[in-house]
Amino acid sequence: MTTTTSTTVTLADLTRMLRESAGEEEGIDLDGDVLDTPFLELGYDSLALLQVIGEVQRTYGISVPDDAVVDAETPRALLELINSGQGNEA
Repeated sequence: MTTTTSTTVTLADLTRMLRESAGEEEGIDLDGDVLDTPFLELGYDSLALLQVIGEVQRTYGISVPDDAVVDAETPRALLELINSGQGNEA
């Protein structure tokens, strides 16, 4: 089943999925200003991001190419990729 709704994934959605998929590093506040903080500094590697993208695909019906995810080094870059409409055909 393909979802055709235009849903925007927010930073709150992304941080929730990061916590659910890969936990949260001690001493890191994902509720703070993390939009431009590199994922590696937040304690997330490419495997964690791919898990989040899988959740985005299941929950929102948004398909994101795996190779593009690796290039998204910050939450802002990943959200822009997810919400750009690029590859929305799940």
